[in-house]
Amino acid sequence: MEKVPGEGEMERRERVDQLTEAERVMIQHTWSKVYHQREDVGVSILIRFFVNFPSAKQYFSQFMHMEDPEEMERSAQLRKHAGRVMNAINSVVENISNPDKVSSILGLVGKAHALKYKVEPMYFKILSGVLLEVLGEDYSDCFTPDVQRAWTKLMGLVYWHVTAAYIEEGWVQLSSSAV
Repeated sequence: MEKVPGEGEMERRERVDQLTEAERVMIQHTWSKVYHQREDVGVSILIRFFVNFPSAKQYFSQFMHMEDPEEMERSAQLRKHAGRVMNAINSVVENISNPDKVSSILGLVGKAHALKYKVEPMYFKILSGVLLEVLGEDYSDCFTPDVQRAWTKLMGLVYWHVTAAYIEEGWVQLSSSAV
């Protein structure tokens, strides 16, 4: 029997734990505060991401040569992408109690980034870490250790679903030393 590329890799990937009801409530509560300032928060996340991981800019011709965080902050293209990132997170949080919907949303994100943009999937894990840092700093009043754990678990689920889409599309290597 011929081996299909990517076949069997799903079984070897560690499935992250599903969110509890209490964790879903914590995530939705903190997100309601973040969502009111989503544009600024999204821009902050992307600027930190690109400053700390400049290799990620290679996928963005409009701002790949920008070095100055203030220039990035003024970039209409960066702001637009930040909005898309925050809207995707919002869709996940809004549908957090519907695993099939979340899987569908993140599958579309993963497929687009794998096929159309050819983004290395490791950048999703890195971006998740940056998002957790920024939320923890900007919303320290409500980002308790329990909330941090819930968000970390959510970001693990996001990465799991996105990389599942990459595997479906034939990506075999899910990590790289390019950073």
